[in-house]
Amino acid sequence: MKNVLVTGANRGIGLEIAKQLKAKGHHILAVCRTPSQALVDLDVEVIADIDVTDDNDLQRLLNHIEGREIDYLINNAGILKRNTLGDIDYESVQQQFVVNAMGPLRVTEKLLPVLADKAKVGIVTSRMGSIEDNDSGSSYGYRMSKTAANMAAKSLSVDLKDQGIAVAALHPGYVKTDMTDNKGYVDADHAAAGLIQRMEELNLDNTGQFWHAEGEVLPW
Repeated sequence: MKNVLVTGANRGIGLEIAKQLKAKGHHILAVCRTPSQALVDLDVEVIADIDVTDDNDLQRLLNHIEGREIDYLINNAGILKRNTLGDIDYESVQQQFVVNAMGPLRVTEKLLPVLADKAKVGIVTSRMGSIEDNDSGSSYGYRMSKTAANMAAKSLSVDLKDQGIAVAALHPGYVKTDMTDNKGYVDADHAAAGLIQRMEELNLDNTGQFWHAEGEVLPW
C-alpha cells in the first residue's frame, strides 16, 4: 500500500484518480479547498481548506502529514480561463500562472520533507502547454501557465533525481469535466486510468518526460 496525495481531488480527474487508486488498495490523502459530496462518499482521508497558492495552507498540510511519508504526489489542482487576443483579461492570466504553474511547485517544495525514498511526483499539465504542438493559438493564460508548469516539472526532475525522486509532466487528454464544460474526447475515468499507469511506469530512467495519458511522449 502506498500513501498517495492528490490535489484538486474534489471533482473531475482528481476525484477519479483518488477513486481508482483507492480501489487498488492505496491510502489516499485527498486535498482540496471544498470537498464535494462525491469525495466525502469515497471515504478517503480528506484534507480540506487547502489552497495550493497559499503558503499557510500548505504548512497546515505539511503539519497534517507529519510522521508519514508520501509515495505518490499528484499535483492535479488547476484552473482554466479563456483568453483571446483583443480581449485578454490579464488578471486571469496571472491567476492561471499562480495556480497552474506556481501551485505544483509550491506543493512539491513544501512537501519535500515528507516525500518517501523513491517517491514519484506527477504534475498534471496539458498538451496546450506544448510550444511545438500549438497550431491553434489563443487561450493565452492557460497555454502559458502550462508551459511554465512543464518547465517546473523538468527542473524538479533534475533537482530531485539524486534524491531518488522521479517527476513527470502528465497530459490527461481532452477530458469531459466541469473545467471543459463537459466537452472533450474522453471521460475522466479513462483519463485517470492512463495517468495512473504513467505514474506506475515512472522511474529514474524516464524522469523528466512530458507524457500523454495514453503513453505518447509529447513535444515540449
